[in-house]
This record gives sequence, structure tokens and C-alpha cells, in this order.
Amino acid sequence: RYRPAGVRAMPGSRCPRPALPVLRWLPRYSRAWLPLDVLAGLAVGLTAVPQALAYAELAGLPLQYGLYSSFMGCFVYCLLGTAKDVTLGPTAIMSLLVSSYAFHQPVYAVLLAFLCGCIQLAMGLLRLGFLLDFISCPVIKGFTSAASITISFNQVKNILGLQGIPRQFFLQLYETLRRIGETRAGDAVLGLSCLAALAGLRAMKSHLPQAVPTAPLAARISHLIVWICATARNALVVLCAGLVAYSFQVMGSQPFRLTGSIPQGLPPFRPPRFSLAAPNGTVPFPSMLQDMGVGLAVVPLMGLLESVAIAKAF
Repeated sequence: RYRPAGVRAMPGSRCPRPALPVLRWLPRYSRAWLPLDVLAGLAVGLTAVPQALAYAELAGLPLQYGLYSSFMGCFVYCLLGTAKDVTLGPTAIMSLLVSSYAFHQPVYAVLLAFLCGCIQLAMGLLRLGFLLDFISCPVIKGFTSAASITISFNQVKNILGLQGIPRQFFLQLYETLRRIGETRAGDAVLGLSCLAALAGLRAMKSHLPQAVPTAPLAARISHLIVWICATARNALVVLCAGLVAYSFQVMGSQPFRLTGSIPQGLPPFRPPRFSLAAPNGTVPFPSMLQDMGVGLAVVPLMGLLESVAIAKAF
């Protein structure tokens, strides 16, 4: 720390640590990082839109809820976050869990998110992080592998353009194989083309040589263009696929199954609803807690385990 000449520090004195994490890293931020951060923000932002729609569909919720959850947490985490690699917003595993414990009801999903946040906050205040040490790695890997298989196969029906497929895994597998003859050619071609483009751009980046400062200007510009395209491959593929679908829409011939219209704007800012109006009456708060059951323990624990796993990986 900087100290004026001739001034001695008091024994045991310390500079007060800022309460907000943003005040710790923002003064040390270098403007040299800004171009890459802007590129990363554009790539992640454009990728988050279709990803959020897919997560909402996986959770069985209206698509706009995927968009809400994809960006709202980022505004809070940029002020309070301490790990830059932690995923903020919906994830595949959490969406799958919400599908199981929210019963495709937005009211249940919002209340589940609120209660899980309260539980995680209480665990942090009570220093209960040691409980995660008792969850073995085989259990985590087994659950993650099963969730990965379920999530991956859940997207097959979307690539093939099949509708009306059940959400249960074995019924989904049976119905997808039984109705594979109903595959929409446009959806299949576009989906497989996007997968091939993503794989090709990823391989291109891994084999891209380092830029040579003494190379001609044209070579350096070409290297930069290839590097940007390979780095922002997700956003690039999303934009290209969107332009293709829009072109067919303008021409009046749409071979793809589109998402459809999504309500505009943001929902009103209010506390979660602690009751649910049903056709045969009102579901009170205790009944909603009973319906969610073990989800109130599983969902916050899995959220913490995901964050811990990412923190350890990076």
C-alpha cells in the first residue's frame, strides 16, 4: 500500500476493506481489458437469448421467464460477485430440477427461486458450507451424467422439429423414435448445420496459430477476423441462423418451426406470490411448500454444488 514518506503505520492498523466486491476490483480494472470484455459481452449476450429460451422450455415455463432469469442476476452479481467464472442465471441442471419441482407453474417457479435464495443465504450466514463436503463425487457425477443425457436427448425433438413429445425421458425416447418419420427437413438441416458450424469453428480456434507481429498487415487482419469469428462462434451462428429464418419469413415460405411471439417488457416488480388461485379454490402457502417437498433442499444444494465445481475448475 502507498504510504507518504515519513509517515509510519500504526501497529495492527489495516486499511478498511470495501464492503462491496465491485469496489475491490473496479479500481484495479485496466482499460486494456475493455476490448476483449466487450467482445465477450456481445458473444455471451447474443448466445444467452436462444439459450435462455431453451432453458425455459426445459423447465416447462413460458419462454419469457427464461429471458428474465438470463440477465437480471447479472446486474446484481456485477456488484456483489466475487468469482468471475460462476454462471449467473439459468443452467441446464437447474432448469431440469425446476421442471420437476415447479410443476410447469410460473408461480411455483418464482416461489421456489425465492425460497432457495433464502436457504442459501441462511446457509452462508450460519457457515454451513461444510455440509457440501459430505456429498460424494460419485453422487455428483452420476447425477450430472444422468442430467446431461436427459437434457441432450430433450433437444433431439427440437432439432427434428417434432411436436407433442412427452417430457418423461422413456416416453420421450419411445415417441421420438416412433415418430422420427415426421421429421421436418428444414429444422433438421438448420439444426445439424449449426452443430457442424459450431464444431468447425471450435476446431479452427484450437488449431489457430499465434499472430506474428512482423507479418504483413493483411495477414494480421485476416488472423484477427478468424480469431473473432472462432471466439464469438456462438453469437455468430445464432445471428446467421436468425437471418436465414428471417429471410424465409420475408419470402412467405417458412420451413422452420419458430419460437413465436414472446410478451414484451418486464413483469411488475413485486414479492413472490405465497398462494395460488386454482379452479377449485386457493392453494395456500403450506400446501405449496408441501408440493415442492424435497425440492427446497435439492435445488439450493445443487446450485451451490454447481458454483463450487466451477470455482474449483477455474
